[in-house]
Amino acid sequence: MKYFWSFIFILIVQGSIAQTNSRPSFFSPPLPPQVQDDGAIQFRLRAPAASKVVLILEGKTITMEKEKYGIWKATTSAMEPDIYTYNFVVDSLTITDPSNPLVKPGYFGGGQSLVVVPAKTPQSWEIQDVPHGTVTRHIYKSAIIGDQRDFFVYTPPGYDPSKKETYPVLYLLHGIGDDARAWTQAGYANIILDNLIAQGKAKPMIIVNTLGYGDAKNIVSPGAFGKFTEALLDEVIPEVEKKYRVNPDRLQRAIAGLSMGGAEAIFGGLNHVDKFAWVAGFSSAFVMYGVGSGSFNNDNGQSAFATIYTKNFPNLDSKVNDQLKLLWISCGSSDFLLNSNKDFMKWLTEKNIKFKSVETSGAHTWMVWRRNLTELAPLLFR
Repeated sequence: MKYFWSFIFILIVQGSIAQTNSRPSFFSPPLPPQVQDDGAIQFRLRAPAASKVVLILEGKTITMEKEKYGIWKATTSAMEPDIYTYNFVVDSLTITDPSNPLVKPGYFGGGQSLVVVPAKTPQSWEIQDVPHGTVTRHIYKSAIIGDQRDFFVYTPPGYDPSKKETYPVLYLLHGIGDDARAWTQAGYANIILDNLIAQGKAKPMIIVNTLGYGDAKNIVSPGAFGKFTEALLDEVIPEVEKKYRVNPDRLQRAIAGLSMGGAEAIFGGLNHVDKFAWVAGFSSAFVMYGVGSGSFNNDNGQSAFATIYTKNFPNLDSKVNDQLKLLWISCGSSDFLLNSNKDFMKWLTEKNIKFKSVETSGAHTWMVWRRNLTELAPLLFR
């Protein structure tokens, strides 16, 4: 009798396995996005109780179709090699892909899933067979801002804390809605530097990504940029220089950022040229500096934001040209911030301040900013 019931149990288990293999169930493997040979991407989501599922891919809406066993599916046309962000909207609920571990986190929760379309010749952000650096997280209490916050430090391949060799450092800032992880998890900054260093295109450098909000409760409050800059200069930079072999010379220190972080980098860099010799902004949110007076171009031909720029940079004049090695301002041609970037550059020109202007194709996306970093990094510390 003992063997009879054992035999029956085996038959039941085998039947369950066969049923699981024949159709998706709770225990079935997940359904991650599948990138096809031509670059098309097939997205699938198991949501049997849903009445409607929509895919949001880089801001574009694609209605998914329900197939057998409650699986919703959508396939894109061929996509160019890149890293794309997406979410699912299940009825009215927006979610990340539960089958995909690649996620760009959000400061307020949520986030977006990521899918990589590889290139035949690997792009700068694709993991390649080269030596890799290390990313380390640090948590500290900010007495200036009044919260617990973090920063991440990338050290290049070959970095040895026991040696006397020092490295230049790039302080690389994220945009609004993101956090200190963004440049690693969505921007792939560490991978980009690994590849550029291995190719001899960029100097080995340390990169620091710190939380970019100057007010713990109101991230867009007046004075937040000033508070952030104060915390960066008085807390983060001293801590980095204490823990890492960083060259403290201003000629070996750069600051750059995207969107909000771009405006912060320009604000902090141009107001503290005694600290930074290299300053760059990608798709900078100069509109966060405040509201200027007058029309876009008033009767005197002055920028509508000239007064607010002057207020934010009270001591800035052409003498800065002798102190800066590079002032870089870039923006995508389809970016909603393009006009404000042009407006700021016009103001700089009126003050005879030299800068490098870079306009690329693309909108306000990581696809633009990864390319910006790829182009900027080889110029630094030369």
